[in-house]
Amino acid sequence: METRKVQVTGGSTYTVSLPKSWATANDVSAGSVVECYPEDDALLLTPQRESDRQKGTLDISNLEGERLTRAVMTMYVSGFDIIALEASRITTDQRRAIRSATQGLVGVEVLEETTNSVVIQDLLDSSELSIVNAVNRMRLIAASMLEDAVTALIENDDDIARDVIERDDDVDRLWLVVSRIFRATLRSPRASEELGVSREDCFDYHSSARQLERVADHAVKISKLAMKLEDVSEEVADALVELYDETFDVFEKSLDALFADDSDEATELGHDALEAVLEIDEHTRSIDHMLRNLDSVQAQSLGLIVDSLSRSADYGGNIAETALQKAAPRP
Repeated sequence: METRKVQVTGGSTYTVSLPKSWATANDVSAGSVVECYPEDDALLLTPQRESDRQKGTLDISNLEGERLTRAVMTMYVSGFDIIALEASRITTDQRRAIRSATQGLVGVEVLEETTNSVVIQDLLDSSELSIVNAVNRMRLIAASMLEDAVTALIENDDDIARDVIERDDDVDRLWLVVSRIFRATLRSPRASEELGVSREDCFDYHSSARQLERVADHAVKISKLAMKLEDVSEEVADALVELYDETFDVFEKSLDALFADDSDEATELGHDALEAVLEIDEHTRSIDHMLRNLDSVQAQSLGLIVDSLSRSADYGGNIAETALQKAAPRP
């Protein structure tokens, strides 16, 4: 850390010198323009760039299949707008993996293809993306997935179960969007200013989106188990529906707390959600006891479903804790 003494020039203008090492490392010299971003009692300083479009190059010679797909997605989340994938010769399997990756990303398309390179580009304007809207959209999809997964189980409807599994891709795409936006706010104060959301709040939305992505994964798990199970007894079905209702209540209260404008309302909802999680834990144990009287194979599958609902409630509790932190007074 370096310190500087504030000077007054011209009788009314406050000035402060820049550390030479920082200026040199960021190509700042006489005549350069820097951007200032006030954040409460802090002032963030960054050099003004001619273009914010970031280009990254990745050698994919030794990458195939899922590894290549993950590598492309990682470049996207890291904030690159143009991604050049290069190798001495790009194989058909590699091109297939690249297409799979672009289909899993929002607003990304292949810009150029040659024998030894593929260039993909993010066509969305980052300033038009909203982390709040993305998390809200995740909330709606994850909630409907969990509800339909339980419906598929109770009604023994494989079509509904398959539809739930397919919708998981939508949640995954939005999770990557949220991650990309969040990382952009860490790199540049301009990104946070364009969003109109503080970096602290971006962190809260990002951590909550992670919980939503996990809830969606458990909805998929329930759906896959539902497709393997035969009819569930009325007693067990009623117990599972009741557990789902309690889980959904935690889910809704925690997210209402996260998005509440009033801190008192957010605090009340957050505490209500966390208290409900404790009641669900007790209910879960009673259902597990009920399952002991069933066939061992069916009992195991239903036990996993109970666990998924319980875990989904826990993820709602995690969001409630985040909402409480978000609503707390700032130092």
